[in-house]
Amino acid sequence: MEKIDPKEFRLKFFEEMGFVRKQCPKCGRWFWTLNKDQVYCNDAPCVEYEFFDYGLKPLSVREARKAFIEFFKEHGHTPVKPKPVVARWREDLYLTIASIVDFQPFVTDGVVPPPANPLVVSQPCIRLEDIDNVGKTAGRHLTTFEMGGHHAFNYPDKQIYWKDETVRYAFEFFTKVIGVKPEDLTFKESWWEGGGNAGPCFEVTVKGLEVATLVFMQYKVVDGNYVPMPLKVVDTGYGIERIAWLTQGAPTGFHAIYGELVKKFFEKIGVEEPDEEIVRIAGKLSSTFDPDEPESIEKYYRRVAEEAKLPYEKAREILERMERVFAVLDHTKTLALMLADGIVPSNTGEGYLARLVLRRALRALAKLGSNVKLSELVELQINFWDQDFPQLLKRRNYILEVVDLEEERFRKTLSRGLSYVERLLKRKKEISLEDLVELYDSHGIPPDIVEEVAKKKGVEVHIPANFFSIVARRHARAEVKEEKPEFPREVLEELEKLPPTRMLFHEDVYLRKFRAKVIYSKPGIVVLDKTAFYAEGGGQLSDVGKIKWGNRASAEVVHVTKVGDVIVHKLKDSVEVPVNIEVEGEIDWSRRYTLMRHHTATHIILGAARRVLGEHVWQAGAEKRPDKARLDITHYKPLSKDEVRKIEELANQVVFEGRKVTARFMDRNEAEAKYGLRLYQGGVPPGRTIRVVEVEGWDVEACFGTHVTNTREVGVIKIINVDRIQDGVVRLEYTVAENALKHVWNLEDTLESIAAKIGASPKDALLRMEKFVEEYKAVKNELAMFKRERVRSEAERALARKKPTKWGYATVSLLTNMGKDVVLEVARKIIANEPKASAIIYNVVDNRVVVNILVGEEALRRGASAKEILTKILGKIVEGKGGGREDYAAASGTFKIPSDKVVEETFNILG
Repeated sequence: MEKIDPKEFRLKFFEEMGFVRKQCPKCGRWFWTLNKDQVYCNDAPCVEYEFFDYGLKPLSVREARKAFIEFFKEHGHTPVKPKPVVARWREDLYLTIASIVDFQPFVTDGVVPPPANPLVVSQPCIRLEDIDNVGKTAGRHLTTFEMGGHHAFNYPDKQIYWKDETVRYAFEFFTKVIGVKPEDLTFKESWWEGGGNAGPCFEVTVKGLEVATLVFMQYKVVDGNYVPMPLKVVDTGYGIERIAWLTQGAPTGFHAIYGELVKKFFEKIGVEEPDEEIVRIAGKLSSTFDPDEPESIEKYYRRVAEEAKLPYEKAREILERMERVFAVLDHTKTLALMLADGIVPSNTGEGYLARLVLRRALRALAKLGSNVKLSELVELQINFWDQDFPQLLKRRNYILEVVDLEEERFRKTLSRGLSYVERLLKRKKEISLEDLVELYDSHGIPPDIVEEVAKKKGVEVHIPANFFSIVARRHARAEVKEEKPEFPREVLEELEKLPPTRMLFHEDVYLRKFRAKVIYSKPGIVVLDKTAFYAEGGGQLSDVGKIKWGNRASAEVVHVTKVGDVIVHKLKDSVEVPVNIEVEGEIDWSRRYTLMRHHTATHIILGAARRVLGEHVWQAGAEKRPDKARLDITHYKPLSKDEVRKIEELANQVVFEGRKVTARFMDRNEAEAKYGLRLYQGGVPPGRTIRVVEVEGWDVEACFGTHVTNTREVGVIKIINVDRIQDGVVRLEYTVAENALKHVWNLEDTLESIAAKIGASPKDALLRMEKFVEEYKAVKNELAMFKRERVRSEAERALARKKPTKWGYATVSLLTNMGKDVVLEVARKIIANEPKASAIIYNVVDNRVVVNILVGEEALRRGASAKEILTKILGKIVEGKGGGREDYAAASGTFKIPSDKVVEETFNILG
């Protein structure tokens, strides 16, 4: 909002207490204060920090959290449990970035009531948009922090409290509980927007440090316009770590948050801890560093050097090393919390963000010259925070194993990445920001590595100071895919006016036939007042079957879909059913029953995978078909044969035990309180009421699909295939009952067929096959020796006939019926022996010729180009198509000249 109406900030509380409104001459912002002599807004970077000797009662983070919760509890707020740092209940967001996120979108949209009203929560949050500033601002910027939120949800017919009460609470908390002098408390006017909502806010500051933000969410942003919301929300964020910093007067926020852990990190990393005086000076002056000003960091370093009476370069070196240690300190806690809440590092989604934090920490350690394992530092965080976040201790083994695995993967990535960057620099004389992002996103190569390689090649690379912030911002939100409408707009508008369909498939999953009334019909589609036909959703295919009416009329139902609360049946051949008549529906029961079994098996296998592999396992996708089903799960490495066997064994144990499978509709808050966010395995269903499916004592999920009512009906589960389909995701394919038996029969048939082909009985097939394998290996070794000899002799023959060129030498070979791998090995052998050579090899296969051109490194530097050579060849010697790079090119076609003239003519055109 360009201009905020000052009336939004004029409160009775300010008038009663004698606050005055002033404008800061530095930032231009308006603020409220009791100090009539106050000139500035009392916030960084307009003023330096002045709270170090304030004399408040020191509070640890834990004590600050407790003080905040207790204050609001005494003032009628119900404490609620914080949610995980992974926003599993949001389709559009990966991480919990604020306490209000706990209640979006359903509570803030008025769909679901809040769990209490008013309420208070201390929510661990993760924000990566300012990750590059962590460490530089002495604790003002963190990737992980606790947001103390007290929230009130004001409905049109039920007001809780609004601006005056919110500001009064802040005033009383900071003056009476924390001990801040009233005249040192400043309320700075501001405006907040986020998640499609907006409203005025106050930023609460003390002695240069912002300690809270009080947001009054009262508008919905629609196409750039501010539309008043019927539900007005008090959305506050108290910085728990900042309150601890304020009370302790510690030199940096890191000292206030981590205490003795700061010293341990310096020791473990192998960096000398800076002198207390320079840390104190740096902490005080860090408030003047404005990350939005490119020159600000240099000014900050120079001021510290001047006040500490140190040479600039020496002060800068000390500060940069300290900043990197602080960044590692912050990042390791963030990483521990992310992994403890079940994130699996990967190249997508929340896994991408976890990997970004981890790899940035590793690069910081590398720049510090430290050989300490990252997992050792993460373990220190687990031990330090285990009382505050018990999940750290519970998931300790998983966290440490994943960190070690990721560190090893990163080493391999860098090893591969160096050669990729070198190849890129041969093609590009300038590296743009988008190139840097692409190198990091697709190849995992950090920008400083690119810069190191580029310098050696004489290429300049400009890395933005906020590179990782840019990358994090691009990946902060999940892409919510909009489903394409299955029907024309006019049909959708008509469907939206229809009453909800009674879903008989939920009332009785075993119902095969039913009678219903037609309430809407068009050629090829029909809507009934009730139906037993399941509408596709949750990875389960829809039912198919028939609808009959009159004496002999019928239509085949080929697909069923859901539009809002209306079930729409698609009919074969665009049949149109008369409206207002009664019809009989019959589903394909055999198909439906198999789908039910597969769906229940999916829930059973997910529970088994979680017990075998760990609590980090989360459903990443699923599909249930009549022939088989699949479940995609998050996991950090391929499954071993033993793990697959254990999952299958455990799943079948549940099947054979005959556990009850129940489905019921529950209030969302009640379901979440009872079962937690594990409910949302297959996504987040909308609405106040959700359908919950429970496999007794095994698995509970929000699920729309149809299930058997006892696990014994599944029959047996057979896992038929396991694949690691992408980084961090494993796919399990399986089938049940009769289909599982058919799968075993197919395996038996295959074994018998193999046995027959090798002349053995099925029981002796393994022994016979082992003998064949030994013989095959011997033949393979002989062929490899022959291949090496052939490569050597062809390369020597070519080099013996090499001819000089302007870049060095050219070799030309004419081969017949050679494999591509052999041709390329010959070319590599040639340029390995003579780096100034360009190797040109023609290989004739079935009256077609394939030409491969490989340019040596030295020849490349002297101006040789495989692409240019190929262009000349395609013009005079070969009729065909091809292409390539400067160092390699290839084409296929037919000779334009006699084959016995090819070698001589090639040398001629190269001059």
